[in-house]
Amino acid sequence: MSIETVWVPVALSSSIEPGTSAGAVVDGAEIVVWRDAKGAVHVWEDRCPHRGMRMSFGFVRGDHIACLYHGWSYDTAGQCTHIPAHPDLEVPKTIRVTTYAAEERDGVIWAALADRADVASIPDLGVGLSVRSLYADCTLQQAMNVLKEAQLPTKKGILPAHFEVTAANAWQLEAGDLRVAVAVQVISAGRLALHLVTDAASAALRPTLARWAEALRQTLEAPSALAQVA
Repeated sequence: MSIETVWVPVALSSSIEPGTSAGAVVDGAEIVVWRDAKGAVHVWEDRCPHRGMRMSFGFVRGDHIACLYHGWSYDTAGQCTHIPAHPDLEVPKTIRVTTYAAEERDGVIWAALADRADVASIPDLGVGLSVRSLYADCTLQQAMNVLKEAQLPTKKGILPAHFEVTAANAWQLEAGDLRVAVAVQVISAGRLALHLVTDAASAALRPTLARWAEALRQTLEAPSALAQVA
């Protein structure tokens, strides 16, 4: 799964509120996900051009994000617009943060780290009610092996789930009238983030599904799961 050729999920939409930011990692590349005051989401390289401080440590003010270290402020295009130590300076256009394409679909924030990205290639999850993001120390294949044997807590009780790979980085679990989509973020070879969303009709099950997800994480990191191979 290459960050240069596919859209990758980096967070649940509900986890990045207006005026906030968070760091994330995709295949070893550090990025910052932030949302401006108007609600637009942005994904950038997590590095201030000045001294290399992580932008995810900074603060959002309106439609700008400022570095925590020296307060250099950047607009939504990644251009530095203000340097507090030199308030009258016309900031050179060369001082800018590397930005990436970002889209929100089905309750998930997707990013493309390639220069050109076709939004039509973003996986259609079919559901969009956030459950939680799950971080686990396991490989892609180990996660798939566990989910193929998963059971879901439906309104009719615990039922075996049908597992399906719907895209390179999207999976689906279905049991009875419950459907859970999994947007898969590869952090590194041995660590994943699984962003879980379900259908609006299952809103009452969200607390139960969140507990199920925590149990799933423990299963994914259990020695028996980690010993599995393709």
